[in-house]
Amino acid sequence: MFILANLLEALALVLNMALTLYMWIIVARALISWVKPDPYNPIVRFLYGITEPVLYRVRRLVPLYAGGIDFSPVLVFIAIFFLNSFLVRSLYDLAHRLRLMG
Repeated sequence: MFILANLLEALALVLNMALTLYMWIIVARALISWVKPDPYNPIVRFLYGITEPVLYRVRRLVPLYAGGIDFSPVLVFIAIFFLNSFLVRSLYDLAHRLRLMG
């Protein structure tokens, strides 16, 4: 059982790191959107390319524009915090219980 516990703990750790990294990428994109970025800059293209698919889907589901401000990154933050609080924590707890069982 310890192998499955280690696998679940590693999965939780990787998921936590990926969600945190994606959150910082969204922060960078939001900061860049405050200025007029060069659309041909490779960093800007990377940030838009990796965040736009998620933000576009959120905008389609819940169109939240107020005064020209796009609130879809806020909804993605809430989803990331939920996944970190629920899914990652559940994986850690399940790994801990498996350790105790066997």
